[in-house]
Amino acid sequence: MACRVQHSIQSSFWFLSSTPLRNSLNPRRIFFKNRISFGKELFFSSSSRTALYCTCGSSSSSGGDKDGFLTNGVGGDDSFVLTTPLYYVNAPPHMGSAYTTIAADAIARFQRLLEKKVIFITGTDEHGEKIATAAAANGSSPNEHCDVVSQAYKSLWKDLDISYDKFIRTTDPKHEAVVKEFYSRVLANGDIYRADYEGLYCVNCEEYKDEKDLLDDNCCPTHLKPCVKRKEDNYFFALSKYQQQLEEVLKQNPGFVQPSYRLNEVQGWIKNGLKDFSISRASVDWGIAVPNDSKQTIYVWFDALLGYVSALLEDSELASLDTAISSGWPASLHLIGKDILRFHAVYWPAMLMSAGIGLPKMVFGHGFLTKDGMKMGKSLGNTLEPTDLVQRFGPDAVRYFFLREVEFGNDGDYSEERFIRMINANLANTIGNLLNRTLGLLKKNCQSTLAVDSDVAAEGNKFKAAVEKLVEKARVHYQNLELSAACETVLEIGNAGNLYIDGQAPWTLFKQGGTAFETAAKDLVIVLEAMRIISIALSPITPGLSLKIYSQLGYTEEQFNAVSWSDTKWGGLKAGQVMAQATPIFARIEDGTEAETKSAATKKVKEEKTSKSKSPVEA
Repeated sequence: MACRVQHSIQSSFWFLSSTPLRNSLNPRRIFFKNRISFGKELFFSSSSRTALYCTCGSSSSSGGDKDGFLTNGVGGDDSFVLTTPLYYVNAPPHMGSAYTTIAADAIARFQRLLEKKVIFITGTDEHGEKIATAAAANGSSPNEHCDVVSQAYKSLWKDLDISYDKFIRTTDPKHEAVVKEFYSRVLANGDIYRADYEGLYCVNCEEYKDEKDLLDDNCCPTHLKPCVKRKEDNYFFALSKYQQQLEEVLKQNPGFVQPSYRLNEVQGWIKNGLKDFSISRASVDWGIAVPNDSKQTIYVWFDALLGYVSALLEDSELASLDTAISSGWPASLHLIGKDILRFHAVYWPAMLMSAGIGLPKMVFGHGFLTKDGMKMGKSLGNTLEPTDLVQRFGPDAVRYFFLREVEFGNDGDYSEERFIRMINANLANTIGNLLNRTLGLLKKNCQSTLAVDSDVAAEGNKFKAAVEKLVEKARVHYQNLELSAACETVLEIGNAGNLYIDGQAPWTLFKQGGTAFETAAKDLVIVLEAMRIISIALSPITPGLSLKIYSQLGYTEEQFNAVSWSDTKWGGLKAGQVMAQATPIFARIEDGTEAETKSAATKKVKEEKTSKSKSPVEA
């Protein structure tokens, strides 16, 4: 059976934190005994392998632009399927998982603005030894533990305005059915065999480790805990069989793994030789039973990766692999953290090839997050809790900072001082203050009513051309997953608006009357049209703030929800349109020093008033 390959983009993210989502698998040296093969021969020569047809050798066929990033979604121009990782529920969500999901949400919202049929998938990975251990430590059953932590993810996503379409849990019965069917298909293809597995095992990583990769006393370099010596009778997936095909995929589709420096990592792994890996555990009860051996459970990674497929099923649909595939596979984009790149860019494609299923279009591996230049960890007392950030600063501020501050793909750092400075400068001052003072002038001089159409107001005006150029630039950045650059470009429109209104000084023109008054009225329409465009262009990043802007321009929430990227075209505001009352859309954040200064000043004023109010006798 021919296996059709397309650009693959996968998204699972991981931040530097004390408890990683998952760690890249470095296959341990395996000692095979009593190998049992199923079906076909385990290894094939290149001449006997099944054919591999690649449909994405050029940008026109893959939906990629000249930089290898996405322009088209699954099945053509009208659909787009993207995923976050399925987050491991051994602990509540942290800022790492929040960051990936915020980024995925911004991409999903942009694709919806392009009027794509978007399926945004997220969820939780709920099987494995580490889950059972965490549940036992809390005095609960694995099911109870998973219910609580999974709900914590859903609650956080709600707080962060995450607009996901599918939330899959790997304990869902329909997911289990898809995993078992997939396993059986790979088994029938001759790619699963049985052998002994002996080595040093890290429970937290849920993987065997090479001794050369360990620290003193056989400690895991990630968790700094000793690995346990284990010997198990497991089932293995014949990854080595697919080495040549994977090399060909990457050669024909350099955009399959992004950014490009991640591609170099993947090519290096494959070039060094691929080893078969264990896909079952004999000592773990909490998981999906192997279809042909009820005494073993399917290894969590072989299980969890299928969540990207099973999530496509509707609740009312029969849980079958083919039904799930026909509902939207292959994915357009997988967002992941760089630490789980090997699973998504090597293991997952080989698994799909074995099952005769098309590959996703792209795997994008982003970097880690630090705090104040240091790795985050509970032992250091510098963890970053996303729920706390949202409660203190609001979802738009959190979303904007991390997408603006961190160049997507690279490592990034959080500093509260930098957070407050950026949010105040960009959202409160540049954007918020521009809208507030323009609406104030409009109310004072024009009864909050637009004098002319924005197209008419901007005739022959260079400002309009500048805005149009910046909007197109922002679209390209969004298209190429350059989220930080997209934020910066939209902010440039706000900066240009402030420069324009300061240069035109409409408050002075209004006082002069006559044609000067008319010019000033047009200037306000021009600036407000720029604000309308900003609200749409920034909505993937700050949906709540954008809605506030749009509402103050006289539109309803329903009208805001119906906008598309085409509405960023100049000319939306019309003569006679009545603007809402000017209300600050984003309050400045006061840091500790500012708060103390303000408190002291307020106290001094109160004391002075009290002193003045006293009678001469009392004084």
